Amino acid sequence: MIDRHTISLLESYRKKGILVDTNILLLYFVGSVNPKRISQFKRTNQFNVDDFELLIQILGYFQKIVTTPNILTEVSNLIGQLTDPEKSLCFNVLAMATAKLTEVYVPSDVVTSSVQFTRFGITDCGIEQIAKGSYLVLTDDFKLSNYLSTLQIDIINFNHLR
Repeated sequence: MIDRHTISLLESYRKKGILVDTNILLLYFVGSVNPKRISQFKRTNQFNVDDFELLIQILGYFQKIVTTPNILTEVSNLIGQLTDPEKSLCFNVLAMATAKLTEVYVPSDVVTSSVQFTRFGITDCGIEQIAKGSYLVLTDDFKLSNYLSTLQIDIINFNHLR
């Protein structure tokens, strides 16, 4: 059951967009190719088919799904750990999805100037830069979600919805 606060966040960002973190985006691609593979792939085995179906519902609610070049690079590298034919199929789904995703770029020198760069790295600090005041963040990373919350950035930890 989704709580009122989460419903309010979903409603307030429906038109603005949702920024999806690496593991959740990877779940989407693996599940799109073979939902049974979700629990068998070491990078998604913390999820199951029900989680994938929940993710599909959440993403379908938003008019804009946002990502970054860094998130897409991480997802691509993780997809590369699959074996064929699923690896090739996931890459095909990724290629088609990039046409529909809103990719936001922040120069690396800006991202790495974050005070928390040495703690969180380039991808997570990029999420911080992009989401602030613009997008709802969907992640399963407790450390990141707690940090973003302290900055008053709206986030949903996917683990709390499962």
